[in-house]
Amino acid sequence: MNVVWSVYAQERVMEIALRISGQNLFAAEEWVNTIFDKTKHLSSFPNMGRKVPEIKRSDVRELLFGDYRIIYHSSELTQQVTVLTVRHVKQRLPLDEIKKQI
Repeated sequence: MNVVWSVYAQERVMEIALRISGQNLFAAEEWVNTIFDKTKHLSSFPNMGRKVPEIKRSDVRELLFGDYRIIYHSSELTQQVTVLTVRHVKQRLPLDEIKKQI
């Protein structure tokens, strides 16, 4: 499967990286590189994450990365995994924005 990042997910990563860079520029760069690396495994193992509890669909899953949730959608039809958003575990998941992307 091909792994792609939605524009929304990319924007979320940049917002988080900006916050981290205020304290440590090197840490922010490392965080961004690691989060993109972590999702590369989804091309071979699209079901490796757990189901997102708020959505209750087997095609919408999440990977936990430190204090963040990487929410993604996998489609057998298109042979694609789409990263939908990245959220801090304490943040509310914007279900409307997620469902628009599926």
